[in-house]
Amino acid sequence: MTEAFSSNSESVIQRSVDVSATEARSPVASLEDTYQISETCHFINSNEFKKVALQFPDELLVDSIAVAAAIQRGSNAKTYILGDTSYGSCCVDEVAAEHAGADCIVHYGQSCLSASRRLPLMYVFGKRAIDVQQCASSFRDLYTDLQSHVVILYDVVYSHAIDSLMQLLGDSYPNVVASSLRTDHCHGNGRYDQEPSDSQDDRVICKFGRQFRLKEGKNTEDYGMFFIGREGLTLTNFMMTWNRCRFSSFDPETSLGRTESVNINKALMKRYYAIERAKDANVVGILVGTLGVANYLTIIEQVKESIRKAGKKSYMFAMGKLNVPKLANFLEIDVYVLVACPENSLLDSSEFYRPVVTPFEMEVACNRNREWSGEYITDFRDLLPGGSSHVDFSDPDANEEMTDVSLITGALRTSGLRSELENGTPQSSSVVLRNQTLTVANANTAASFLAGRSWQGLEQKLGQTPVVKAVEGRRGIAIAYEDEGNNTKDC
Repeated sequence: MTEAFSSNSESVIQRSVDVSATEARSPVASLEDTYQISETCHFINSNEFKKVALQFPDELLVDSIAVAAAIQRGSNAKTYILGDTSYGSCCVDEVAAEHAGADCIVHYGQSCLSASRRLPLMYVFGKRAIDVQQCASSFRDLYTDLQSHVVILYDVVYSHAIDSLMQLLGDSYPNVVASSLRTDHCHGNGRYDQEPSDSQDDRVICKFGRQFRLKEGKNTEDYGMFFIGREGLTLTNFMMTWNRCRFSSFDPETSLGRTESVNINKALMKRYYAIERAKDANVVGILVGTLGVANYLTIIEQVKESIRKAGKKSYMFAMGKLNVPKLANFLEIDVYVLVACPENSLLDSSEFYRPVVTPFEMEVACNRNREWSGEYITDFRDLLPGGSSHVDFSDPDANEEMTDVSLITGALRTSGLRSELENGTPQSSSVVLRNQTLTVANANTAASFLAGRSWQGLEQKLGQTPVVKAVEGRRGIAIAYEDEGNNTKDC
């Protein structure tokens, strides 16, 4: 953690990133095929787009200029390359595209497939190399029973090989189901549609941009999950969501298959510990981790309301990509809740000074109607009204203070609106009535924390500081100002 606060500034400035073309471009296909130049031009020309934003992850920036030039030759549109995304590269950066005045976005590479709503969107996943024969062989080694019920999940960059894999396995394994990608939630006019939940047939599972159909009389717990891709956030998200299923994986880069040995119960208990920390918290920071996922404003308002009903204070932060130094600036915050896409929500906060929880964990901590059952939700849209896991809060009129014991500190804690409600109307002031003798107290927890700190900031000393004329400041960068070493007086 010390290195996060102190590093060699000279090495940071002089550091260079060497990305070779072989790292970015798949050897199994040409530039035209890998980046679907013809399909992209057809998408642009058919919708008569004039400005197109091309969003690349860091590992694909080496091909960005060639791709942009090819698209401009095949269409009448002007292209803008989006490199450094505001948040995770798996999410569509609509804010950066709107800054360029783009009419649509073409997203390249790895994607979380989170629904977006502002601009028309096209996904180009690319075709990363995979040995299909070796993948099928690893599958047979892991599932020796030919009647095994298995769902095949995969990183989007390997979607091009799934049909070939199913041809090798289909005759021998009649109960194997391959998931399909759903990329039709954003149409040419920018209209957003929710992922369909077939009420007539509950065997159709739509989750995280994937869709698959279960056999008659089966549910997800009856299936094993075979994941194709590297170990990372995508696999972790799947394992946390379907934590009662047996998982195995195949890594195309190493051509090795294995049974996932991560003890998912330990991971869930770590998350439950974070929930207990959220219950103990008095001041909560809401971290805005996305500006592109649909309904992110709705979930932020719902989180703020749940925190208020639990008798806690909340503050909202928008700081782009998170790191330890950023969050260490706000010691008043007891716990943070991160609103982001499903893959970026499961942040490992072991290096942070305060825990970082998900909206689901915050709701478990604040909503007494939601009980911990081992179920885990990473997609915040499931928590919204109409979602598959929405749970209503208690009626505010019937809401009263509840007291329990913290499993971490062993101290008593209370939750509820306390005296904030009077005749059903929330009070705007932080000064509330404590008892019938008109004793008042300041209910602002953050202000109380500030008052108890030994250092509260620089003293203003109004009227005591002399007024001076503006002088020329230093020139250069912090590591080497131009006047350093000349024994000149600091300006």
